[in-house]
Amino acid sequence: MQTIIKKFNKARHFEAYIYLVNNYKQLTALSFSRNELNYIKNQYEVLEKELIILPNLDAVKIVQFVKTEGPSWKIQENCRKAGDKIACILNDNKKTTVLLHDYSEMQFLAYALAEGMALGNYQFIKYKTEQKPNALVEIEIDSNQLSKLQYDHLNIITDAVYKCRDLVNEPLTFLNAVSFSEIISEMSVSVGIKAEIFNKSKIEALKMGGLLAVNRGSIDPPTFTVMEWKPKGHKNKKPFVFVGKGVVYDTGGVNIKTGDYMLDMKCDMGGAAAVACAIYAIAKAKLPVHVVGLIPSTDNRPDGNAYVPGDVITMFTGKTVEIMNTDAEGRLILADALGYASKYKPSLVIDLATLTGAASRAIGHYGIVAMHDNAESEFEMLKQSGQSVYERLAEFPFWDEYGELIKSDVADIKNLGGAEAGMITAGKFLHQFTDYPFIHLDIAGPVFLDKKDSYRGKAATGVGVRLLFDFIMNKI
Repeated sequence: MQTIIKKFNKARHFEAYIYLVNNYKQLTALSFSRNELNYIKNQYEVLEKELIILPNLDAVKIVQFVKTEGPSWKIQENCRKAGDKIACILNDNKKTTVLLHDYSEMQFLAYALAEGMALGNYQFIKYKTEQKPNALVEIEIDSNQLSKLQYDHLNIITDAVYKCRDLVNEPLTFLNAVSFSEIISEMSVSVGIKAEIFNKSKIEALKMGGLLAVNRGSIDPPTFTVMEWKPKGHKNKKPFVFVGKGVVYDTGGVNIKTGDYMLDMKCDMGGAAAVACAIYAIAKAKLPVHVVGLIPSTDNRPDGNAYVPGDVITMFTGKTVEIMNTDAEGRLILADALGYASKYKPSLVIDLATLTGAASRAIGHYGIVAMHDNAESEFEMLKQSGQSVYERLAEFPFWDEYGELIKSDVADIKNLGGAEAGMITAGKFLHQFTDYPFIHLDIAGPVFLDKKDSYRGKAATGVGVRLLFDFIMNKI
C-alpha cells in the first residue's frame, strides 16, 4: 500500500509529530515543556544525537536536526536516510498518521525527509501467508516551503517507485514476458500513454534476431512493448527514447549460471521496469515532453532448441553476431530495441540494463556504471540528476579500442569481449546499433540488494525511476 503525502490543512490529533529543525534555538518558540527542552538539549548537545524521540504517552514526538553545511545533494540524501529511520520508529510504535512540522531554513529538507519516509515504508508481502503491513499510511506536512506541484510529484514518484519494486520483486511464476507486457500496457492506459505489444509473429516479421535467439530456449513467447507519451504542446521536437532490458529470468542459457548466481535473476528485467515506471510517472505528472519507451522481453533458459555458443544470428539492423556465451543475452535483446529506436529519429536514447557482473564488481551497489557517445551535454545533465536523487553515475571510458575486443572472425561482431573491461565491451556492443546521441546505464549493482540500504530497502530498489523523472523535469 502506497504511503500518502499531503499538505496539512486542518488541526486534529495525530499519532505522531515530527519537528524538522536546523538548530536548538528554533525549538524554544514551540510548544515544548521545560523538561522536554532540557531533554532535547542534553540529547543534542551532550550526546550529539540528531534524531531525538521524546517520551510521551499521548503521541510520539520526534525532533530531527539537520545540519546545513556541505553540498545540497548530500544534505538531501541525509534527510532521506533520516526519513527512513523515522518511518521505522513509527512502524515499530504502530503509528498510522504523522504530522511533519517544517521549521527548517532550506526549501528541500521537508521534501527529502518525506520522500525517505515514504520510500522506506515500502513492503513486498504479497506472498506472505501472515501479512503484517506497516502501520504508517499517511504523512501530512506543515510547511510554507512546498508547492502543490511538489506534493503531487512526491506522491507520483512514490507510486512509480513502488510499482517498479513490485515488478522486479515478482517471481517468474507470476511475471513472464507476456504478463509483464500486459501489466505495462494496463499501467500505461491508466495515465494516457499509448502502448502497443508486439507478439512473436510481429517480432519475427521485424526480424529481431537477438530477441528471437534468446527466446529459443523458452516455453513462453517473447514480447516487445512500445510506450509513447506525446502530449499536446510537448516541448521537444525530437523524442527522448528510453530502452529497458526485460529479461524476466536469466538462467544463463546453455552457459548456465552456477552456484547461487541464479538466485536473484528475477531482477534481470529491472531496467525495463524502471523505463516503464519512469514514463508512467512522467505521464501521470503530465510533463510536456515526448518520450518513447522500448521494452524487449523474454526469459533466457536452456532447452533442446536454445541458442548456443558458435551460433551466428542476424539482428534487426542486419548486422551479424557470433554468439560466444549465451549468458551475455541482455545486449542481444537491447541491440534489436536500439536499432528499432532509430525510426523515431530521437534526440537522445538512454538504455537501462542489468547488463554485467563486471559493473557490479567495479563500483558495487553505490552507483550506476555509465557511458555515452555524442551526448556530452545531456550526459552532464543526467549526471546532475543522479547526484540530486543520489543514483549517481560513474562514467567509464568509451574508447574505440574497446570496440576491437568484440570483433569476430566469422561475423560482424561477437557478443562477448573477454575477461577485461566487461562492462565497457558490453556497452561498445550496444553502441554498434546506434546512430544517435546515446547513453548506456548499467544498473546491475544497485537494482537488487541482499540487505537493507536505508530507504532503498532490501531486494528491488526501483533504481532509475527517480533518475529519469528528474532528468526530464530538468529538460522542460
